[in-house]
Amino acid sequence: MKTLILPILAVALITGCATHQKTAEPAVPSDKFQWMDSGAHQSVAADALRETRMSDGRLDVAANVRNRENRRIQVQVNCEFKDAQGYTVDSSPWQTLVLTENAQETVRFASMNADASRYTIRIRQAR
Repeated sequence: MKTLILPILAVALITGCATHQKTAEPAVPSDKFQWMDSGAHQSVAADALRETRMSDGRLDVAANVRNRENRRIQVQVNCEFKDAQGYTVDSSPWQTLVLTENAQETVRFASMNADASRYTIRIRQAR
């Protein structure tokens, strides 16, 4: 009887633990995003990132911003474009996003000149 109970408990324990595994967040380069406060970091995730060069050499960036909360939130997003040495050459105005429960929205930014080679997307709570 004891030899039958131990394998059954082991199988139940393994299958029970497997159903409660937490899924990992998608990999997004951490140097591309900067959360300006802890509330924004807890409530907002950056799920995807796309960057392209426009025909005139300017940098075009698109990012998906997702609400992790089960409530409506309001955040502000901007982008600082930097040259190859890391100096800021351009900064976009802050855009206000109103994200409903678990919603996702794509924000786009374009640099003003072709000197931009890197960027940082900044996210903060709207006040």
